[in-house]
This record gives sequence, C-alpha cells and structure tokens, in this order.
Amino acid sequence: MTVKMLEKVKKVIACELDVKLAGELQKRVQGTPLASKLEIKIGDVLKSDLPFFDACVANLPYQISSPFVFKLLLHRPFFRCAVLMFQREFALRLVAKPGSPLYCRLSVNTQLLARVDHLMKVGKNNFKPPPKVESSVVRIEPKNPPPPINFQEWDGLLRIVFVRKNKTLAAVFNSNAVKNLLEQNYRIHCSQNNLEIPENFSIGNLIQGILKDTGYSEKRARVMDIDDFISVLHGIFQIDASYFQIDSQIGMLQCHVSWWTAPYCLMRHSAYYVHDVRLNVFEASSNT
Repeated sequence: MTVKMLEKVKKVIACELDVKLAGELQKRVQGTPLASKLEIKIGDVLKSDLPFFDACVANLPYQISSPFVFKLLLHRPFFRCAVLMFQREFALRLVAKPGSPLYCRLSVNTQLLARVDHLMKVGKNNFKPPPKVESSVVRIEPKNPPPPINFQEWDGLLRIVFVRKNKTLAAVFNSNAVKNLLEQNYRIHCSQNNLEIPENFSIGNLIQGILKDTGYSEKRARVMDIDDFISVLHGIFQIDASYFQIDSQIGMLQCHVSWWTAPYCLMRHSAYYVHDVRLNVFEASSNT
C-alpha cells in the first residue's frame, strides 16, 4: 500500500515500530524515483507526535483502534479526512445511530467530533492468514471547527449515562455510586476553589431537579442524540454560581483520571505519514 501511495503523492512519512519491516520498505524503493519521497520514522504511533497531514490511511492492529481514532480526532491542525480499516463491530459502533443496539459512548464521541461513513466491508478471506473477525473500511472527516464543548466534561457525562444506557437518566443519576461520585467531586471542587458547601446540600436532588426541568428525566441514553446530550450538559453546568463555578480544569462531573480516561492498551504497532502536492496523508499500518 505504501508503494502505491508513493506513486501518487509528493512525500510519505512512515512511522514503523519494526526495524526489519522498515528496512524492507526502504529496500523496495531504493534506487527508484520513489526513494526521495519516503521518510521512515521508527517508533510507536500512539507515543509519537503526528506530523502535519491532510489525510490518513490506516490498517492497524484492532486492539488500538479506539485510542488511535481519538489521537487523530484531537490532532491539530485539522486534517481533511481519514480512511481506516477496523474490526467490523468497531466500525459499526462508530457509525451507529440512536436506537441501534451498537449505539454507545464511542458512537457519540466520534460523531461529536467528526462525520463518519462506512465505506465497505472487507471479508476475512482477503487476509493471509485469515483473521477470526470481519473488517470494514470507514471514512472519518473531523468537524472544523469542533463544537465549543469541554470534552472532559462531555465525556464524563457520557461515561455515567452509558454505563446503564437502557435506564432512564433519573434512574442513572439516582444510583448511589453515581451520587457518591458526584458528591465527592463537588466537595473537591469546592475545596480547591475555597467555596463553602451549603448546609444540607444534595447534589443528587439538584441533578434530579435539572433533569425534570429540562424534560430529560425519562430519557434513556440509548435513544438520545448529540443535541440531547448537549442540552443535558448545558443544563447541569448552567447552575447558580454559588453552587458551581466551572472552569476548564475543575467541574462537577470531573473525576479522577482513572474515571475519565479509558484503559487504553498501548500495543506495539507501526504507522506511516504521506505528503502530496495537494494532499498530506498519514498512513498507518500493522506490522502483523
């Protein structure tokens, strides 16, 4: 794939973890006009700074699909698009709509930040040796500019409501675990900002009141769209300043790092970057 891209673009920057594969790639173009268009970086793409690029073409180990997608979507400056191959179920989750059994936090977060299209299915018999799963190719185009939302606060809300996505929001926020979590973080927020906690204050009752006032008490995460979640987040954070003073660092829903950050498995893998006269392309590929 890299050689085919070299034939059409101005430059390819390849980030390859496997030194032997990097050497093999170099040999394929050595002594040809394509050699001057190829630059190889040795390293792990998840741990490497991405260069400027206009497009991304990737075929990565499926274990790192989620962290790689969000590394791309949070990359600046914005790129034009990404064409990525994933395990079929993961790809379908990316494009899932409200009401779909596959609709989840991944669906909402990705579609908040990008337009996502399922391009084609790739059967396992197209690989040697054939994997145990089917694959799909997806096109991702980041939204520029992105929605004016604090992503940490946004993702914190989604993590809470999608734990029990079939329950009503009133039931989700009435859970003792959720109420204790919010109460703890509210107290941390007040302590760090020298705020006095009102007597007999109940953050659970406050949230329930907000959900009732905004008409979302009986809504369920599995059928809510992005606008619904924005409305809920807006309602929660537009509370009297004597209760909450939200800034970019501390918020009522902000939790410890272990709560906000998905347990990413940083697998060993490789990646490629490509540049064209009109197009800067980032290509990522597996060394398996």
